[in-house]
Amino acid sequence: MTEQPRHDGEHHWPMLRSLQSWRISALPSDLAAGLTLAAIAIPEQMATAKLGGFTPETGFFAFIAGSLGFALFGANRFLSCGADSTITPIFAGGLALLAASGTPEYGGLAAALALLVGVMLVLAGGFRLGGIANLLSVPVTVGFLAGIAVHIIVSQLPGVLGLPSPSGPTLVRIATLAEELGKANPSTVLIGFGVLATVMLCERISARIPGALIALTASTSFVIAAGLDARGVPVIGPLSGKIPMPSVPLIGPEQWAKLVPLAFLIAVVVMMQTAATTRSFPSGPDHPAEVDRDFLGAGVGSLLAGLFGAFPVNASPPRTGIVVETGGRSQVAGLLAAAIVLLLVLFGARLLAHVPEAALAGILLFVALRIIRVTQIASVYRASKGEFLLIIATAFAIIALPIEQGVALGISLSLLHGIWSTTRAHLISFERVPETTIWWPAHPQIKGEELSDVAVVGFQAPLSFLNAATFRADLQHLLQSRKPRIVVFEASAIVEIDFTAAQALREVIRMCNESSIVFAVARLESLRAQAAFERFGLYDVLPRDRVFHSVDHALQKLQGHEPSGIGSA
Repeated sequence: MTEQPRHDGEHHWPMLRSLQSWRISALPSDLAAGLTLAAIAIPEQMATAKLGGFTPETGFFAFIAGSLGFALFGANRFLSCGADSTITPIFAGGLALLAASGTPEYGGLAAALALLVGVMLVLAGGFRLGGIANLLSVPVTVGFLAGIAVHIIVSQLPGVLGLPSPSGPTLVRIATLAEELGKANPSTVLIGFGVLATVMLCERISARIPGALIALTASTSFVIAAGLDARGVPVIGPLSGKIPMPSVPLIGPEQWAKLVPLAFLIAVVVMMQTAATTRSFPSGPDHPAEVDRDFLGAGVGSLLAGLFGAFPVNASPPRTGIVVETGGRSQVAGLLAAAIVLLLVLFGARLLAHVPEAALAGILLFVALRIIRVTQIASVYRASKGEFLLIIATAFAIIALPIEQGVALGISLSLLHGIWSTTRAHLISFERVPETTIWWPAHPQIKGEELSDVAVVGFQAPLSFLNAATFRADLQHLLQSRKPRIVVFEASAIVEIDFTAAQALREVIRMCNESSIVFAVARLESLRAQAAFERFGLYDVLPRDRVFHSVDHALQKLQGHEPSGIGSA
């Protein structure tokens, strides 16, 4: 179900697997990558913490925990794990229904959520449930990210405009902000959009340039020089500079129970993004993605984050890309970045006191604009109008509904889309390619040959309860309309057969036997389908010598023979 390569000696590395082949000669490359990663992560983690309603140092602790947990138990050499703007709006919206943002209770619930997500990810990795990462189709994923981007933009525009944050549903907040535009603070607008423009320009020049850090430093210097914090420009204020002691949140059993559905949603999104990241940035050509092992790394990262009072963490495709582009060789780069962030917390807290909140909002606006996949949306629109509507429906659900409900609906839409695609399968006819022994699906632009008393058919989907009735009805119609003497079922596309479908296939074979029609199967290649034939007793009605390696072989054996006189395959 998932990629699980086995390399010699891997069992000797239950931890620090990403360092298995590390050599001291890689240290300079990892050091350069770690410094760049830290420069990117510091402003990003502060901004993401602000997005969730937490203090900046909480974002730092999430990054440290995610980096350490993944380095210890993950497999990918480059993946960066920490606070992430994709999942933060989801759990922040869910937690806001249980406690006021910024309160101790809110923080405790966030830490408990991180522990639950961590446990789920560890179990998913341990039981090799990497297939869950495929719950979201590409159109649903694109719509999901677009909806999340709108949430981020709406939540951060008040900080950029210097306006109070409106309450209510997202669409109501958009209308309120539109009405209040005339009251925007010019200083915060200058800072927020100045930061956005700086980060965008640096990104356009090179992803290696820490545009967010440059913009944050410049905006902070501007605030200090102009004394803007004394003139109504909000700043983040002094940080504690202390490391919390590890502990389990003290919340009641009923609150733990309320967090479980939200934790499951977050875990699914983390699995989806972790799988996508580790597949996009494999450790090397001889190291295929170990998705389940990376779930374990991300899960331990969330567990550590929860123990240190932070929130769930996630894989970051942009930060992982930075590690790769700057020549990183292993998780040493992530550990070095985490060490730099830790030193900043311990000794540089005063440096961050004058950081304007509008600057963090500007960084988040850039993040939101970056996760809207405009090119992919246009590509889906050109290729499939139906799946484009799936993008729109998913995005609208996440924008219009409470965000955790929107995400749940997005997952449901993805599953329904997959089910619908499977139910659309119908029986197809095969024709022989002239002057060959190849039988190919009939096509109006390809001239093929048919035999008058032979029907070669296929079904290009797994046979399951979703399409068993269609399969049976199509085959019954073919038997009644063409009245063939021989039916060869080309089964190369049948990768699985469930109980309901097996009963339908059994009924069709029995019908052929009763009508003196020879029924045979060719190219039953899937091991699971072969096992299903044994498990469901299909050989009770279909002699084993009527299962062939090819259609041509089947016809050579069957043509000219009566049903009771079939020779051995």
